[in-house]
Amino acid sequence: MMTDLPLKIREEIDEYCKKKGIESEKKHEIVEKVKHFYRMSMYDPEEAVGVVSAQSLSEPATQMTMRTYHFAGTAGIQVTLGLPRLAEIFDAKKEPETPSMTIYLDPEHGSETKAIEIAKKIKEVKLKDFVLSNVIDLINLTITCHMDVEKLKKFDVDMKDLPKHVKLKNIDVEAKGKELIIMPKKADNVNLHKLKYKLLETHIKGVKNISHVIVSKEEGDEWVISTLGSNLHKVLAIEGVDTTRTTCNNPFEIYDVFGVEAARNSIIKEAVGTIEEQGLGVDIRYVSMLADLMTSGGKIMGIGRYGIAGNKDSVLARMAFEETKKHIISAAIEGMRDPLKGHVENIIMNQVIPMGTGAFTLVGRMPEVKVEQPEDEAEETKAEKKEEKAEKPVKKKAEKEEKPAKAKEKKKAAAKKKK
Repeated sequence: MMTDLPLKIREEIDEYCKKKGIESEKKHEIVEKVKHFYRMSMYDPEEAVGVVSAQSLSEPATQMTMRTYHFAGTAGIQVTLGLPRLAEIFDAKKEPETPSMTIYLDPEHGSETKAIEIAKKIKEVKLKDFVLSNVIDLINLTITCHMDVEKLKKFDVDMKDLPKHVKLKNIDVEAKGKELIIMPKKADNVNLHKLKYKLLETHIKGVKNISHVIVSKEEGDEWVISTLGSNLHKVLAIEGVDTTRTTCNNPFEIYDVFGVEAARNSIIKEAVGTIEEQGLGVDIRYVSMLADLMTSGGKIMGIGRYGIAGNKDSVLARMAFEETKKHIISAAIEGMRDPLKGHVENIIMNQVIPMGTGAFTLVGRMPEVKVEQPEDEAEETKAEKKEEKAEKPVKKKAEKEEKPAKAKEKKKAAAKKKK
């Protein structure tokens, strides 16, 4: 009954019918409807699916509002959305404007108190978070920072161990009471103001690049940690973090940690989420096709001049996209040939494009068509053919008799001419 459908769809129908307790007759109706929609969703051989995908993605993108920043859910983390976010995803920008993470916890660390403890471990703490005031001494070339000792205790940082965390080159760090004194080793050409900025930005504790952490309760009474900033590799190493569900909004980080297939899924998820957040509907197959194209080479490539469009085999296709002069000159110098396999280059050359009916060549032998004749006409034609056959031998005999007579006349004429 369901042999025409793929295995996954069949399994989903079976699971749905079991959950709902649907009987065989109603199940048959459901299967027939699914088959109908499945056939409707299939495309014809050599249909221009790439062009349709490009149109289907670009048209809704023009309708996106300029509300590009939004507090994601109840977490209160401000993230980039709308057209700028879509451009980030498809142009394969290595660092998004507002990187963020959604960190899930395992069942053992699912309580609020343990979630807050893990959040404290994750949040990056810099030296400036503990400094109450700082003084630059231009005579002695020192920077003195007055520290908040109570806050240091909250983060389990000892004042005596603080100099070990300050890892800057060519400086001496010393802790005296509630003060941290920094002195450069070389007194020549020292800019204390720049040094002070580097000092305050020094990483002390937590995971680098994660500036804000918010613990919130999601559906199903589950505590989830949302962050501003991302560092997937380090976060997954923290005890209590669910490594199977924790994710970030940067496909490149996911590619480095989990591989290209996970990065492809991330591109689809981020793109579909951005489009749906704006209240627009795009078939996921168009997005997945573009994600497949972006990751088909084993790495993430953007769709611009330095990505997919700039790496096409066809010189004419690259030339038609951007940087016309550059591509045509380099092709002429290198003696490159264009196979003319795509639609863009064939349109430029005014040829039939290899799509739709233009993708096929018909080769065959036309059969002989026998025309049926009425019986009277058929008898007449048979009689005519017999008469023709009877006449042919008579003509041949007459021709044979005429030939020797003509030959004798020719000989006589030739003898007269000689005389």
